[in-house]
Order: sequence, then structure tokens, then C-alpha cells
Amino acid sequence: MRPCQGTGWAERGKPGRLPTTYTRTHGVRYFHGCYSLGEDTLWGVTRRGKSGANTLAALKSIRAARPDGAPVYVILDNLSANKTPAIRAWAAKNKVELCFTPTYASWANPIEPQFGPLRTFVIAGSDHPNHVVLARALQAYLRRRNANARHPDVLAAQRRERARIRSERQQRWGRPHRNAA
Repeated sequence: MRPCQGTGWAERGKPGRLPTTYTRTHGVRYFHGCYSLGEDTLWGVTRRGKSGANTLAALKSIRAARPDGAPVYVILDNLSANKTPAIRAWAAKNKVELCFTPTYASWANPIEPQFGPLRTFVIAGSDHPNHVVLARALQAYLRRRNANARHPDVLAAQRRERARIRSERQQRWGRPHRNAA
């Protein structure tokens, strides 16, 4: 596990420090996040890797959240694990429409601003001993976030993340690209 820097309170003259060395004895984990835009709820699962099977499991959890049989539109990035034949066949059979964002267009995906508060409130300033503790902290944050989705701190962190994502491409909402002279 890699410690992450962040902000926090410390005694005067005794700031919190990150260890200079660490080892990745536990490997790497990936968070598969799902966001319901209409209900403003966020959920997800931590997996060992990026694979079609893990993406399909996340898509099944999205379909299970809408058991009424209404069509579901899912926005995904262009990762090859999101486009496997098994995923496409399952989506066609279960009324799930897969919408892929263009390359370098993360600002167009509504879930991206949700990851800013997640990083701020869970990962920044942390030194989790293992992935189980991190996964529990993520799930605790998701429960708290869904119960307080309109809290000013969460909204402010979302605005900061939205601005950060847009600034990567110097993109502003509602304005066309300026042509170079």
C-alpha cells in the first residue's frame, strides 16, 4: 500500500510525515465505481484487476439497481475490458445501452467529479495497512456520501474536481474551442 499525502491537523512543530519507503506487498486494487445520475447515489466494488469479468459484474450490479426492466444507459471509458463480446452480448440481452466516451474526454463522464471527494475524504492523508482496510473506508465513505449527497463539503469537492478535469483540456462548458491563430 502506498501512503498518500494530504492535509490534516498536527501539533505545532510536529507535522505528519509520509514514510520515505514502502513496499507493495499487497499488490494493486481497482475501484469499479457506479453512479446513478437520477438518484444521485454512488456505489462500487474493489477488485484485483481490470478485466471484462469485473466490468460485467459491475454492470450486473447496475442492472440489479433497476429491476423494473427499464432501459439503462451506462457511460464507460474506452478501456478494452469494457468492450468484450461477453459484455456486449449481455448488454443487448438485458436492455443496457453502452455509451463510450471519446478518448481524452473524461470531463464528459458524470461519474468523474464524484471521484474528487472520494480522493479527498478517503485516500488523501492516508496510510492504510492493507486493501481490506482501504475497501472498508471506501464503503463507509459511500454510505456517508449517499446519506449526505447535498452536503456543502461534498458539493465543494465535486466542483473542485470538475474544474480540475476541465482544466486538463482547457475545456469550458458551453463554449466552443478557440482556433489557434
